[in-house]
Amino acid sequence: MEVRRTAPVKLIVPSERRDGLHESARQFLHCANRAAEFCWSDRSYTECVTANTTARDALYDELREETDLTANLVQEAIRRGVEAVKGCVERWKNGKRVSQPEFTSWSMLYDKRSATFYRNKVSLSTVNGRVECEFELPSDSPTPYER
Repeated sequence: MEVRRTAPVKLIVPSERRDGLHESARQFLHCANRAAEFCWSDRSYTECVTANTTARDALYDELREETDLTANLVQEAIRRGVEAVKGCVERWKNGKRVSQPEFTSWSMLYDKRSATFYRNKVSLSTVNGRVECEFELPSDSPTPYER
């Protein structure tokens, strides 16, 4: 049985690479919000798009053209938008009040192709290539290799 843990870490980003990482986050949010907008319908939850492949087929090429993000980050942003709409659809089906999801906080989803973890640093894909950042684990958190 695989055990997965999530630990908040503080990234130590080289000052000359911060702008690139911030721009990557801005573009990721743009893609996630575009996906949520594409998937959303104000009329009925049955009109909302909840299939990742449908959203990806409709948006991927356009978002790759509009942004400098890697393919993986564009796909993760689309997936984030679709998942948010799916959650709203479930609440809407249960009679709860919902509105189109909107992403405002700076966060990105990295997969094993867009992030590589080492013992005390991580290599992250950005709009300006990869950036290596050291990180600090909280004192009570396991290392990424404790599984």
